[in-house]
Amino acid sequence: MMLHPTLEQLKALKLNGMLEALQGQLKLPDIGKLGFEERLGLLIEHEISLRESNRVKRRLSTAKLKTQACFEDISFKATRKIDKSLVVSLESCRWVQDHRNILITGATGTGKTYLAEAFAHKACLKGYTALSMRLPRFLEELVQARAEGNYLRKLHAVSKIDLLILDDFALSPFTDQNRRDFLEILDDRYKKKSTILTSQLEVKHWHSAIGDATLADAILDRVVHNSYRFELKGATLRDETSTK
Repeated sequence: MMLHPTLEQLKALKLNGMLEALQGQLKLPDIGKLGFEERLGLLIEHEISLRESNRVKRRLSTAKLKTQACFEDISFKATRKIDKSLVVSLESCRWVQDHRNILITGATGTGKTYLAEAFAHKACLKGYTALSMRLPRFLEELVQARAEGNYLRKLHAVSKIDLLILDDFALSPFTDQNRRDFLEILDDRYKKKSTILTSQLEVKHWHSAIGDATLADAILDRVVHNSYRFELKGATLRDETSTK
């Protein structure tokens, strides 16, 4: 049997998983002992596995995670005051399916970003799209997008992401335009997608940090009431090997 044309056809059809599996089978001396259906099943299984692996890689690349965060490596040191039972309950990512939010607060270096991105990493593994951004920079990008005529397109793209991480909430003062843009972001996602906010400020101070009572009410109404909360404690982790 001439296998070279078959290998080329699999390559042309971009069935790279089946191609790899078939090439592997050809190197096994006892592969002839398997029936046609078994060998075909193995080829298909490898193709499915490779495609899913590639989809996960693309989701993680698109997420632009800044840390090597991994759900299984979250530190539950007693000083951090992290509710382990709550973290474990969120591992299934049902909260993303239910369009719930997560709010993470704590001092600089307590691992807020790592925890947020560990949730995002798990979500990507579960088939959800994610994106991690610093809120101050994103708000600047929206100002620029408005000037260039790309504002609505940028908002629409972000609104489609299953899980959006907005890091460093209230790190710098909001302008009136910032407040309105932030409201637009959250309004698009309310009860449709999930958002994680991290901040050095406790949630009870967020209203005053936004700087406009009416807009603050609208913004917090869309993110606080359907959220899980983590208030990280303890000394900075930045001197350790990771900020978990």
